[in-house]
Amino acid sequence: MTNTTLKKISEVLGLSISTISRALKNHPDISEKTKKKVIELAKALDYEPNASAIQLRTKHSKIFGLMVPTISNFFYDSFIASVEEESRKQGFSLIILQSSDNLEIENENLKLCRQNRVTGLFACLSAGTKDISNFLKMKDLEIKTIFFDIVPEMDGLNKVCMADSRVGEIAAEAIIQADKKNVLSIFGNANLSITKKREYAFSHYFKIKSPDTHLFIEYASDIEHATQISLQHLKKKKSIDTIFCMSDEILIGVMKAIQQMKLSIPADISVIAISNGFIPTLFYPPITYVETSGYQLGKLAFQQMMSSLSENPETALESTVDSKLVKGGSL
Repeated sequence: MTNTTLKKISEVLGLSISTISRALKNHPDISEKTKKKVIELAKALDYEPNASAIQLRTKHSKIFGLMVPTISNFFYDSFIASVEEESRKQGFSLIILQSSDNLEIENENLKLCRQNRVTGLFACLSAGTKDISNFLKMKDLEIKTIFFDIVPEMDGLNKVCMADSRVGEIAAEAIIQADKKNVLSIFGNANLSITKKREYAFSHYFKIKSPDTHLFIEYASDIEHATQISLQHLKKKKSIDTIFCMSDEILIGVMKAIQQMKLSIPADISVIAISNGFIPTLFYPPITYVETSGYQLGKLAFQQMMSSLSENPETALESTVDSKLVKGGSL
């Protein structure tokens, strides 16, 4: 029965609508016997709460928003899967939004979240986002925001990230232990805090531990750009012996260049990447990588969201997920 109402349930059981409503909410004033009768009948009649009415009453829906620059990214894909899994367990639905690194689309997505009165938002900033005032407006509507991965530099906000500085150090340490001396290091967008942290930690570790290693720092905007940069260096007579890739996308571009040059890994060139873990397994030998788990970051982000929604929320937190080196045969 699709249009079952509280009134119908109350008529069948001979109880008031308020009693039925409280029983369905597991109110302590209602006896367990009555709750059981109400819940069993509600299930038999396929009763579903009126989501619009609940939203009007509570000013919020049982919905979380989640915004990423792109969905076609294995790291974000696993983050989304993790948050969706936890949301479902807690009775929440998830609106997945893509900004395409476009500020106009990002603002439209934020407007959509406000209009739907989402309970909370998981937000990864677009590459060009400098003004976060539209994100801060969410607070006025009591919409909790957890920033993840690409986050604002502003203090006092809820943020969850990978341990980005440690990620850079782990990669540098692995290269030094492999006794590599000419390293092409390809990072992502130079303006992002995540790139700045990883590059500084990576370069500084070499400066302290292996100052005689030659580092060639480059920045790639996408897969094709990473391919072009790699080809330019690989075609030089005095070539590099190792390529470091800051992301899965850069790794794909680098591997295209290596295959085009018909080079053998690790005999001709060594490769190490920062990765969520899937892309490195597509090549032979498997690529050595520093693991950055989108799935674990999603778990941490959800924990922080639920904590911020509790009756006694903690002050704004900045939490990180640690990383580890996963050895393949490429270094």
